[in-house]
Amino acid sequence: MLHQPRTHEAPPEVQPVRRALLSVFDKTGLVTFAQQLAKLGIELISTGGTARTLRAAGLAVRDVSELTSFPEMLDGRVKTLHPAIHGGLLARRNVPEDLAQLTQQGFVPIDLVVVNLYPFEAAIQQDPENEALAIENIDIGGPALIRAAAKNFFFTAVVTDPADYEAVANELVQHQGALTLKTRRQLAQKAFAHTAAYDQAIATYFAQRTFVASEPLPKQLLLALPRKLCLRYGENPHQQAAFYGHPERFFRQLHGKSLSYNNLLDLNAALRLIEEFREADPTCAILKHTNPCGVATAATLVAAYQRALATDRRSPFGGIVVVNRPLDRETAEAIDQLFTEVIIAPDFDEGVLAFLQQKANRRIIQQLRPVSETLQMRTVVGGLLVQTPDSALPPLSVLRSSWRVVTRRAPTEAEWRDLDFAWRVVKHVKSNAIVYARDRATLGIGAGQMSRVDAAELAVRKGLQEGHHFTGSVVASDAFFPFADGLLAAVAHGARAVIQPGGSIRDEEVIQAADAHDVAMVFTGTRHFAH
Repeated sequence: MLHQPRTHEAPPEVQPVRRALLSVFDKTGLVTFAQQLAKLGIELISTGGTARTLRAAGLAVRDVSELTSFPEMLDGRVKTLHPAIHGGLLARRNVPEDLAQLTQQGFVPIDLVVVNLYPFEAAIQQDPENEALAIENIDIGGPALIRAAAKNFFFTAVVTDPADYEAVANELVQHQGALTLKTRRQLAQKAFAHTAAYDQAIATYFAQRTFVASEPLPKQLLLALPRKLCLRYGENPHQQAAFYGHPERFFRQLHGKSLSYNNLLDLNAALRLIEEFREADPTCAILKHTNPCGVATAATLVAAYQRALATDRRSPFGGIVVVNRPLDRETAEAIDQLFTEVIIAPDFDEGVLAFLQQKANRRIIQQLRPVSETLQMRTVVGGLLVQTPDSALPPLSVLRSSWRVVTRRAPTEAEWRDLDFAWRVVKHVKSNAIVYARDRATLGIGAGQMSRVDAAELAVRKGLQEGHHFTGSVVASDAFFPFADGLLAAVAHGARAVIQPGGSIRDEEVIQAADAHDVAMVFTGTRHFAH
């Protein structure tokens, strides 16, 4: 049976604050805020390090242990978990029996709680394998205080974010030491979101620690992500949008206007693609609308950029360039000749950043760490689709042990290198996808077509428009060729080796067609659809 309210009186629009409990890990702005409270005659109650900080600033502070008549215990694990504290927080000021019980026990109401929590996420970022460190940074008393105060927001206020100190202090001054119901309600909402995110981080950490390969997807999906960016609009100007998460862990913007919704989609695609070439020779990829329009690996970064650009000189205008090496001046000058909206690099040689910053409408991004994730998610009607990631491929030496040559002729060593290159690129092209490559550079890319033959023809047409020939090229297909016609189209343009997952009921027909034209074909056994 549901708990029913003891009174139906409306909560006070303005509630006086006579007593505040302060117990924080992050002491940013604490002293100034406490000084403002003290000036209003609000009694300060505190614990441990917070109390020491306040006393060092000359403020009068009452210890929690004085209210509870118990000292802190268990190396500080037990401080505020006591009826004297939680009774003072949860007492309903409009229920006479609550106030009578406080008086009977010698307890006092507490009208304001200022709490932030042990840095659990920082601890696990610092040392993910140190479970003892993680456990010691799980706050118990803090969330209990926050939830108690937030539950009783009709009468008690709770502040969990130092960014709110100034606004709360100003309102207390405006209302002669009181806070409005609107503010108390807003603070309570923020407090519950704060503890929810905290619990989610802890639950996720232990879920990862107890991960088993047989059940990689959780029975209950927990999400609590901070809003990091309010975007100007979504995919289109009439749509509102925001970015939730922790982008600062993976990249930072060094220059240019704020990133748009579409910029972030493209940036995501670029980081995932370049991850395939983390250990490769200098590599450059150019993307537009999340699809690569040119990728190349070469002896130098500038050569890689020029060869990637040569794949398709029409599409890169206003696109994204990503590289796997610190960006040097020669490559930067080459990129500068064409309007590029976003440039991504792991670092920048001396003077390069200043050179690139001369154009105000260019966004410059530094990648801080490799792409890593445990699950991928997409919204659909009614919920979320969740899958394990299609992670970056291991080196070719590892892949060759699982790949299978299905034709009479095996690839040459040069063809193996090109097949590996093309397979890494086609994985990041929207399906149906076909990639032609030679000498570790793309020649033509067919993306997002309803027919695989259409994708193959599009790739050839775009390559021919740029003056490329396909003699001696290799072809990568993200999924199997359902008929021999797709392979025969590639052969007609000069392709000498093919890489595809295999698995079609007509595989034998396709293999026979390859053998008839002395084409080498490799089955990977793995499909890489990208819808």
